[in-house]
Amino acid sequence: MSVLVLGGAGYIGSHAVHQLIDRGANVIVVDNLETGHRQAVHPEAVFYEGDIRNAEFLDSVFKKEKIDEVLHFAANSLVGESMENPLKYFDNNVYGTQVLLKAMVDHDVKKIVFSSTAATYGEPKAVPITETMPTNPTSTYGETKLTMEKLMKWTELAHGLKFVSLRYFNVAGARETAEIGEDHRPESHLVPLILQTALGQRKEITVFGDDYDTPDGTCIRDYVHVEDLISAHLLALDYLRNDGDSEVFNLGSSQGFSVNEMIAAARSVTGKDIPVKTGPRRAGDPSILIASSEKARQILGWNPRHTSVAKIIGDAWKWHSAHPTGYEKEVER
Repeated sequence: MSVLVLGGAGYIGSHAVHQLIDRGANVIVVDNLETGHRQAVHPEAVFYEGDIRNAEFLDSVFKKEKIDEVLHFAANSLVGESMENPLKYFDNNVYGTQVLLKAMVDHDVKKIVFSSTAATYGEPKAVPITETMPTNPTSTYGETKLTMEKLMKWTELAHGLKFVSLRYFNVAGARETAEIGEDHRPESHLVPLILQTALGQRKEITVFGDDYDTPDGTCIRDYVHVEDLISAHLLALDYLRNDGDSEVFNLGSSQGFSVNEMIAAARSVTGKDIPVKTGPRRAGDPSILIASSEKARQILGWNPRHTSVAKIIGDAWKWHSAHPTGYEKEVER
């Protein structure tokens, strides 16, 4: 099999590339390196630097490579930034997906697994969230991901493309060997921010809002280990290869941890004091997001193995300890 991974130099995409190559797949990576890192791309993958919004570029990749299926991670994904710059998010996420789907139709590539988000649900009326609950995004980011799903639905109706959309929220951890991990510039994700504070690279970790309707007042999220998340993507590819119908699946642990609980767990894992300060709420942040992944377990056979917060933070700590400046360390060699 030959798989095109869009956003394969990013945090989640690079883990997908490594697992695909572990399974013997031929992998083609496309990434514009806006947030990804060249050093994160597996050396056995074919790499093209370019933007999926560039139709001529993307068409050239489909012409040069035999592509059987697509994993789509190429999107901007910051809730706060999406509220401040919505047009950027519609341009990159929605228009980029439109260009991609046209290329797939033109080159008769019929299978795509798409990185979506629990942010498509907005502020849920109940938890855990199931796939039958209404979608009502409270952020531009969630709205663009929902629109991307709708693009795929209508493309399927017209052209027979089959898709699996995987809705997840907080992904953390790193490959157990610590060869790749999470490195955003600037960093905005909770676990690496906590661990940068543990390393002394930040004076403190800011908790955005302590007055939510939760037991300790801080947001509650469902955390999934990145390696478990990617195993679900590969199971989704298998599902489509076996003529599965287009579907949407939630990926979560069905358990939630507050920001304060995550900080406490990191203190335990690292043995470091992690100073905290409280900041204002961020626009578009729901108080509780916990996903039921029962449907993925039943239909895809997904069985996450790294479900403890200690394991998730522990693997992330291995990466950050070994690469305190992220991928910059590799550049300097």
